[in-house]
Amino acid sequence: MRKSGNPSSHEPDREPRAQFAALPWRVGPVGEVEVLLITSRETHRWVIPKGWPIKGKSSSKSAAQEAFEEAGVQGKVGKKPFGGYAYDKRLKNGRLQRVRVAVFPLQVENEAETYLELGQREKLWLPPSEAARKVDEPELMVLLATFHPDQPDGPKAKPPANEPG
Repeated sequence: MRKSGNPSSHEPDREPRAQFAALPWRVGPVGEVEVLLITSRETHRWVIPKGWPIKGKSSSKSAAQEAFEEAGVQGKVGKKPFGGYAYDKRLKNGRLQRVRVAVFPLQVENEAETYLELGQREKLWLPPSEAARKVDEPELMVLLATFHPDQPDGPKAKPPANEPG
């Protein structure tokens, strides 16, 4: 018989933990909205930048910080999440932890040449509908498939500024 204080490593913890994610987006060269996917470091699945809350930062600023550390992107982050999804995260001790992720839009204004996790992940810019087909989490698929920057609480799309010349 299993003790109540020692749950199986195959069962997710009942109480979900919170993470914050950024959905980096831009208007591509032909005027089409693109979103950024990155690979996870361990399983190499396509995901969006996300992480645990960062002490002293708001949820939206935590999401923006994760986007910079994991993908080298910076820009204007929405103050409110436009959606969320859940997944089971495998912790270092082997247990599964249920995680609820709040997703904040991040209009990318800059891509850094160097950043913390450079070389540890792949990056891929795609139209939202194509990105939706690459992720595993059903709720994230829906968020991506229906994403448009002009939706409520999302930033308004701005075409790239013309270079002076």
